[in-house]
Amino acid sequence: MNFPRFFRQAMVALVPVAAISLGLGAALAQSPAPVPPAAGTPATPATPAPAPSASPTAAPPAAAATPAPTPPSPAPVQTADPFGEEITLAPKTVVVMKGNANWDSAFDTLIASFNALSTLLDKQGIKPTGNAMIVYTSTDDTGFTFLAEIPVDQDPKNLTKAMSMGKSPDGKALKFVHRGSYENMDNTYEAITNHLDDKKLEAKDTFIEEYITDPLKTAEDKLVINVYVPLK
Repeated sequence: MNFPRFFRQAMVALVPVAAISLGLGAALAQSPAPVPPAAGTPATPATPAPAPSASPTAAPPAAAATPAPTPPSPAPVQTADPFGEEITLAPKTVVVMKGNANWDSAFDTLIASFNALSTLLDKQGIKPTGNAMIVYTSTDDTGFTFLAEIPVDQDPKNLTKAMSMGKSPDGKALKFVHRGSYENMDNTYEAITNHLDDKKLEAKDTFIEEYITDPLKTAEDKLVINVYVPLK
């Protein structure tokens, strides 16, 4: 079948504890010389002055060690999306709109189809019961045909000629996830094709895109789309 074109480390230094130094006292002071006594007066022996005792110089208190801060928790690791996960699709009741588009205006055409279906449902107060889908029925180098589908739990009225009620595809399929704009889906489909070749798997002549993010409200570069490839 033809697919569309398409890494902490924190270091904390502890402040070293200051060394305690012991200062010696000054040299002993000399006692003043005794004054000689007057004549006839008995000399009084001088009392020696006590020597000053040496006292250690007070040491500054030791600097407290700076506690290491608690490192932040590592950010959670985002796991990779499943690639080629085997699943079984269950059929859903859907309102369908047929269409065709060329690759140059592909996304605009798909959005117009989703908008038409959503407008119809909104006017009748019918809420979708699942994500919007595109089922590609054929592709070539210039464009493709498709079915735009929205799951519902009741039949809307006043369908246009391009609209009908139906069932979404069911059965065994491989699931792939695309994130980003529709224009960048070339890379996703190239990887899908390589995966099928490597695994020697044979796909049916159709594939499905499920828009996990609402394509009518989400910026194109923020789209999340599940791609399902039914297997023979």
